[in-house]
Amino acid sequence: MSFLSLQGITASYGASQALFGIDLSLDEGEVIALMGRNGMGKSTTIKVICRMLKHSAGTVHFAGRDIGNLPSHKAAKMGLGLVPEGRRCFTNLTVYENLYASARPGEWDFDKVHSLFPRLGERSDQLAGSLSGGEQQMLAIGRALMTNPSLLILDEATEGLAPVVRQEIWTAIATLKQTTNLSIIVVDKTISELRQIADKVVILERGKSVWTGGIDALTSDLKDQYLGV
Repeated sequence: MSFLSLQGITASYGASQALFGIDLSLDEGEVIALMGRNGMGKSTTIKVICRMLKHSAGTVHFAGRDIGNLPSHKAAKMGLGLVPEGRRCFTNLTVYENLYASARPGEWDFDKVHSLFPRLGERSDQLAGSLSGGEQQMLAIGRALMTNPSLLILDEATEGLAPVVRQEIWTAIATLKQTTNLSIIVVDKTISELRQIADKVVILERGKSVWTGGIDALTSDLKDQYLGV
């Protein structure tokens, strides 16, 4: 059985249906790129995985368990670590306090997060709200790692960042792939960077899974059909 498996997932926001059939599977230590144009259901799929949104049909299995009826905090305790779109750091807390608030026993601690992102160690006593956007993104990733997850989900982790900072984030994700057994889902649009880390691509179109395969099999025609403007 896959480490994470979604089968036939449908979900709605009130009377408005957003997902019409999501199928996705992820093995331990695997990195998946979840792709699609804006508004096609990527963030909604993430919310279903993290139990922030109830699905109306289908199944969600994680770590050998059906988590369809779990509340989000219990799913998080099972090992789901989310880096949400928009970062959502606690701006009135320091870098140290943001990391401390999410810390759970395990491999990831302050020293290891500071090793991945040295800037966080340098700014440990600085309020998160005073950090640059890129530094806040590093903090959001560090905060998720401090929960010691077995599945790390990054929702648009490089969106809106300066190119130099984007590269730092991609380097950190590549380091996680190379040096840990974390399973990772990355929601992003940058194929050149994803090509360096993704084992598999899942493309969503209008709330459905429409293509799954290796990133090297993502042809120009497929990119134009499902990812082009």
